[in-house]
Amino acid sequence: MSDPDELLRIEGIRKTFPGVIALDGVDFDLRRGEVHVLLGENGAGKSTLIKMLSGAYTPDAGRILAGGQEVRVHGAQDAARLGIATIYQEFNLVPDLTVAENIFLGRQPRRFGMIDRGRMEADAEVLLARVGVDVSPRARVRELGIARLQMVEIAKALSLDARVLIMDEPTAVLTSEEVEKLFAIVRALRADGVGIVFITHHLDEIAALGDRVTVIRDGRSVGQVPASTPEDELVRLMVGRSIAQQYPRERPETGTPLLSVEGLTRDGVFHDVGFEVRAGEVVGIAGLVGAGRTEVARAVFGADPYDRGTVRVGGAVLRRADVNAAMAAGIGLVPEDRKGQGLVLDASVEENLGLVTLRSATRAGIVDLKGQHAAAERIADRLGVRMAGLGQQVRTLSGGNQQKVVIGKWLLADARVLILDEPTRGIDVGAKVEIYQLINELTAAGAAVLMISSDLPEVLGMSDRVLVMAQGRIAGELTADEATQDAVMSLAVSTPAAPGTPADGTPATEVEAPRGH
Repeated sequence: MSDPDELLRIEGIRKTFPGVIALDGVDFDLRRGEVHVLLGENGAGKSTLIKMLSGAYTPDAGRILAGGQEVRVHGAQDAARLGIATIYQEFNLVPDLTVAENIFLGRQPRRFGMIDRGRMEADAEVLLARVGVDVSPRARVRELGIARLQMVEIAKALSLDARVLIMDEPTAVLTSEEVEKLFAIVRALRADGVGIVFITHHLDEIAALGDRVTVIRDGRSVGQVPASTPEDELVRLMVGRSIAQQYPRERPETGTPLLSVEGLTRDGVFHDVGFEVRAGEVVGIAGLVGAGRTEVARAVFGADPYDRGTVRVGGAVLRRADVNAAMAAGIGLVPEDRKGQGLVLDASVEENLGLVTLRSATRAGIVDLKGQHAAAERIADRLGVRMAGLGQQVRTLSGGNQQKVVIGKWLLADARVLILDEPTRGIDVGAKVEIYQLINELTAAGAAVLMISSDLPEVLGMSDRVLVMAQGRIAGELTADEATQDAVMSLAVSTPAAPGTPADGTPATEVEAPRGH
């Protein structure tokens, strides 16, 4: 006899792709009114599992039961009919449509055969208020920053009135305040009897929100434990070993400034930004969403223009808005949006690793394919990229392995100044430590690292100095010893004084908050 509180059960699920066993006999169940956390390293099989529940993949073996009955989920319509809604880590929104049109795409309310736009926008406004996001239902999705896009995805899922809600890294791009709002929404849904599958790499979120945890490692379910399980034990289950130090920063002797930024200004976005990063140093940039961190990084790299200021590498002034000049000077950028800006998703691992060095590997119009292949093989092995082979399409890799490829292309190019924008977003704790060790290797070899991160413990644990941005300006600089969560947040919520502001505390002119970080 089936359990009336059991919404979903997976038994012995197996899924293979050419050369890869993604899942091998995974068991999982979800009960009414619970948050069941799905935990595992990147590449463990979590994404494959939820794609089978949402109808994107079909299992090779095993079965899926909903309400005690075996079901077949062959597409999104089957999933919706079963009351299953999924919020993917990759946004599933149409940029040129409005927020309301995206929320009700394919399900627009009609009146007299026409779309009832007034009702659709009113209903969207209610859902947006429920998730606590201040955005107009008439706004175009392409106008929104990443954090607001995530909240629109959540509003879209809530509009389906699902009994099973799958959330894949929903907090990855949210501020602490937005995370608390999301948790309040999740708790309310749980109280209403919704079963929630919650995927996260933030271990502190598990005890705060979860009821049970299923751990997947190498495509197999290796344990089901209470959400109160100590973090050390969760890590051991995930990676098969203990991790002694979460932030293993080694601080070599620093050298001369490699990157110097003076008076960098883009009117309405960031103002009078200045800092330097020395050889062997990690400088972290912290701040709230909208502080202008990403915009500054892109301007330094030449991807976006700026109105005034100077960027120097090794003392030489860079031409503004010239990516080629920045790369030639030895600057590399790992962007926050790795899929949209850091990778060519339909190309292979080898092709992506060789993107930056392709020009230097070309002589008389002929590419040194053998040399490129050998270099890609060396870097992929060094970074431990999990793949079927260098020819594997990069879009089929897990998020953590995609991030390693983005970083790897700059290692091949011998970048001496590396800008890392959210370098560990959506990456499991084991892969994070590997990237931190890589940062140590880079700085030990004399590289300079500028790291932007919304993960405050990461900034504190891996930075030699911390710059805090607020409202498009540098609000303050802290040494590693001075940098505490309280000190950083105090600066992040401040109103930085503009140059020439009177010393009597007259408020500075408010800066328009740019999109993004």
